[in-house]
Amino acid sequence: MLREELVFIGTCDVAGHVRGKGFPASDIEARQHKGVGWTHSNLMQTAFGPILDTPFGTAGDLMIVPDPSAEVRVDFQDGGAAEHFFLGDIRNTDGSPWECCPREFLRRAIAALDAASGLRLIAAFEQEFVYTGNQHRDGDAYSLNSFRRQGIFGESFVAALRAAGVTPDSFLAEYGTRQFEVTVAPQPALTAADQAVVTREMARAAAHRQGHRVSFSPMPEASGVGNGVHIHMSLQDASGAPVTYAPTGPMGLSMAAQHFCAGVLEHLPAICAITAPCPISYLRLTPNRWAPTLIDIVQQDRGAALRVCPVFATQDPADIARQFNLEFRVCDGAASPYLALGAVIFAGADGLQRKLGLPARDATEPLPASLGEALDTLARSKTVAGWFGPVFLEAYLRHKRSELKHVAEWAVNERCARYFEVY
Repeated sequence: MLREELVFIGTCDVAGHVRGKGFPASDIEARQHKGVGWTHSNLMQTAFGPILDTPFGTAGDLMIVPDPSAEVRVDFQDGGAAEHFFLGDIRNTDGSPWECCPREFLRRAIAALDAASGLRLIAAFEQEFVYTGNQHRDGDAYSLNSFRRQGIFGESFVAALRAAGVTPDSFLAEYGTRQFEVTVAPQPALTAADQAVVTREMARAAAHRQGHRVSFSPMPEASGVGNGVHIHMSLQDASGAPVTYAPTGPMGLSMAAQHFCAGVLEHLPAICAITAPCPISYLRLTPNRWAPTLIDIVQQDRGAALRVCPVFATQDPADIARQFNLEFRVCDGAASPYLALGAVIFAGADGLQRKLGLPARDATEPLPASLGEALDTLARSKTVAGWFGPVFLEAYLRHKRSELKHVAEWAVNERCARYFEVY
């Protein structure tokens, strides 16, 4: 069969989907600077596809420019087309960054953290999803039986991750129906977000080659267990030395880590709208679902918004400092990893700049109960508005509010079913 390899350039957008354009692989060199054409209102495509509202209209031109460090080419050796794509940046036609580019939002957050403290953040994404190739059986949670019955999907998925330049850490059958979890090795923030996107796409690609699908939807079933995205984080100084841990600090947190966490907690009511950006995200954030319900930081508690993670099998202070990390748990697969991680870093940087202290343990407040409530809080925050800029903030709010209106008449079970299909 006559074939010519194609390559795709895209970005993970406000809806958490990777969108872009493809072209012949022979044109890669020519595309390094001009990328592929894009337009402003493409940002406003909802999770379901249609543009329901846009501040941009039909005017304007942009380009998605590939980042050579974010190229993926994985040949599954099954006779099918290779998974060949670049993640890239949305830029103006003169090459300058577009103010609404999700990747640029994360870059600005990284710069804000550096300006506030001289520190950098290392992160790893732990992502949960449903694999349709497993038939559910009672007792499957964490079981060898469920792990076995996924067949070669896991092996194919992990091999694809490694071929894509991502270092797998764990793959397991999780608590929910047909649910699995994957964790990868920590990386500097931008690379970590890139690899979170790549991990999702390799899961989809491996499942597709098995004749099945995966879904990262926050709530596959209204009465079931949700899929979370847990962001593990630690701080380093300019030399790369870990600075999150202090043996005498509360919960083992250094002063810098305390300020960072205090900033995240202060802004959490607003950034929920970015990290849990789907109407059904808030079905997951309810009691008895192993998900956060309060704005809190707790040591080794999987119900916390911020969890101080354990350190395993060591008494060596240097090893403890290397292992020590925080876990942000108010996030799910409807979020763009760039926006979610960027929002957390911006919030932490604000805490560092203002030297905020941790809240009293008896002063916890509930998380927003709905996306609408979170969006209203986001809209009122002058600080978060500064992170976005007026154009991006308006676009983000209109995007999410139009989606809320679109699904408002759907019964809860229909919402879960429809979001399962698109994520």
